[in-house]
Amino acid sequence: MEHRVLVLAPYGRDAQVISDVLAARQIRTHICKDSRELISGIAKDSAATILTEESLSEELVCELRAMLADQPPWSDYPFVVLAARLTVHRSNRAQSALQGLSNLVLLERPVNADTLASAAQSALRARRRQYLTREHLADLEESKRSVERINNELEARIAERTADLAGANDRLMREIMERERVENSLVQNQKMEALGRLTGGIAHDFNNLLHVVNLNLQLLERLKVQEERVGVYARRAKEAVERGSRLTAQLLSFARTQSLVPKLHDVNQLIRNMAELISISIGSHVNLSLTLCSQAAFVIVDASQMEMAILNLSVNARDAMPHGGALEIHTQIAPADAVGTSEASEYPLGFVDVVVRDSGTGIPENLLDKIFDPFFTTKQHAGTGLGLSQVYGFARQSGGNAIVESVVGEGTSIKLRFPLAPQPQDASSAVANVEPACRETVQAEILVVEDDPGVRRSMVECLQVLGFRVRQAADGAAGLVELQKARPDLLLVDYLMPRMNGAELIGHAQAMYRGMPILMATGYADMNAVQKLIGLQSVLAKPFDLDTLGLAVSAELKRNSSPSQAAVDSDLL
Repeated sequence: MEHRVLVLAPYGRDAQVISDVLAARQIRTHICKDSRELISGIAKDSAATILTEESLSEELVCELRAMLADQPPWSDYPFVVLAARLTVHRSNRAQSALQGLSNLVLLERPVNADTLASAAQSALRARRRQYLTREHLADLEESKRSVERINNELEARIAERTADLAGANDRLMREIMERERVENSLVQNQKMEALGRLTGGIAHDFNNLLHVVNLNLQLLERLKVQEERVGVYARRAKEAVERGSRLTAQLLSFARTQSLVPKLHDVNQLIRNMAELISISIGSHVNLSLTLCSQAAFVIVDASQMEMAILNLSVNARDAMPHGGALEIHTQIAPADAVGTSEASEYPLGFVDVVVRDSGTGIPENLLDKIFDPFFTTKQHAGTGLGLSQVYGFARQSGGNAIVESVVGEGTSIKLRFPLAPQPQDASSAVANVEPACRETVQAEILVVEDDPGVRRSMVECLQVLGFRVRQAADGAAGLVELQKARPDLLLVDYLMPRMNGAELIGHAQAMYRGMPILMATGYADMNAVQKLIGLQSVLAKPFDLDTLGLAVSAELKRNSSPSQAAVDSDLL
């Protein structure tokens, strides 16, 4: 509407001719029947008006003057007047009427079509510039209002700040101290991360050494030695290897280089296994007692995360008892019929509570809601504030919760609650049938790809003892060459290798031989990458024993040679 041109030419076909000329130049027009419609059209919205001189009656001129006088400051409405050709001077009345229109272009008839179109386009361009001025003025007005509003707010804030300047200074000092605490916490966290990387590298190499020792001890046990003491010594060494493997698992969990996979575990057994570590960590001035429920308490958690959470809570309890005290770790089972209706959906079989209770100084009530917040700590310059937040995150990710109860001067009780899991099936017969299961697949050829020579040699010898035919490669590139020579019945590969890691080699192997059975043996793996390739059921966690190796190889060979799997593979091909 704002870009149209009004036309008032009441005599003959002048109005239609003007409209046609402008329409040919893509200029929108509207023909007004009389002066009243013209005044109404200008008031509604238009960019310019073209009218003939003879239509300028005194009444119309008066109305136009009144309208122009009331137009906003940015507006100077344009007119194009088509004057009649006169052989004598224009009358005073006509001159006065034309002078009343301030922004006026006067064209004497007969007018060339291009001249008329050019005059109309000039009027439109002038009007568009006025529209831009209007927008700028509106922006300026809005800016002025914003500045006034901001000034008013600023004055109010200045008055408020002036009134409580002392309080503001105190808050500023507290904020500075809080920032320093957070910065110190971040620095400490970076130190812990660097220590974690160092610990992870050492634990990984140590894990490989334990793996070699464990497999060679099992091979030694299978030798027919007359001296009975040899078997006794081997069993003792194996027990030490198992303790060392638990320690490396905890170190890898601390370093966050071991991907954590939830599995079925008996919480009571986990706590018994780490009792010695907890006792050493809390010191001799704290009395440790274990009050574990009589029946097995099975939950689906990551064992390393569970151990780290309990150890973290125990160390925190020790710090709350600087002069000594008592630390109790208690477990209890609540069956499904004892679970409230509000928790029935979260714990359909019931839940297991692991309670770490101390007799320390306690936590003030106003801090109970904050202790699980990241970076929150009451140990000024002595802690990162990340321990309890990690414990809470582990509990929530495991489908449970963390609940804290504390009384100042009496002690603190932190309860980790997990969904109760069903009892595992008896697996004793599976171990007994390792060698029969291996004999069923004795003709299988296995390609072992491992960069550590000791680990590779032990795995090869164990597989040969179990009756398999074995090829070996020292790294991923050599393994790829062996794959190109011939397809093995099963690929057994390590994850962390130079140049080409195990996941990359598996990707090449699957591209070459679709449906080939694959096992990954690792203690340092990106489980997300592995899960996408082969699934978690095809992963062997180092260190493993001979029986576990035999069962895993046989299960993988059978799983990939089943009729349903073969049908799937044929469909894919």
